[in-house]
Amino acid sequence: MSRQRVRVCEVGLRDGLQSIATIVPTETKRRLLDGLVAAGLAEIEVGSFVPPRLLPQMADTPEVVAHALTKSGLTVTALVPNLKGAVLAFSAGVHKIVLPTSASWAHSLANVRKTPNEMIAVVGEIVALRAAMPGCATRICVGISTAFGCTIQGDVDEAEVVRLAGAAIDAGADTVALADTVGYANPAQV
Repeated sequence: MSRQRVRVCEVGLRDGLQSIATIVPTETKRRLLDGLVAAGLAEIEVGSFVPPRLLPQMADTPEVVAHALTKSGLTVTALVPNLKGAVLAFSAGVHKIVLPTSASWAHSLANVRKTPNEMIAVVGEIVALRAAMPGCATRICVGISTAFGCTIQGDVDEAEVVRLAGAAIDAGADTVALADTVGYANPAQV
């Protein structure tokens, strides 16, 4: 039997905190990050580069990134929904960005106010931006959210997920991740 490796990317500092009403202090986020690193996690999505007026919980992402970058061996990841967020993430020095590109048109419009095809165009813009920044080695991952179903749209066509994954790679993404955003998937489906 061959050995397989699993790489876990913890997203609680972003996904777990972005939707709560309480704004968690930066120092608390640093301590949480320290605990996750001490527990052995090698990749952590530490925040999101979004307008603070939309997600005030993520306003301190540059500070959390700076702290995370002091951790040897840690891959520091951040979510970015647009070109401006990518500029900020690249400038902050993150190792990897994740662009949320929903397979559900309804979810995409509700989440990022763009269609899935428009988000693929954003991927191309961000890839071009990275290429124009000497020395920028940040990896670009397209996270296809609602890949297994959507609370707004319902069923998501598997062919649309496959099409978007191919389009993301064609646009220059380094990797594509399929996200079971709402917990509908089962092992056989995956």
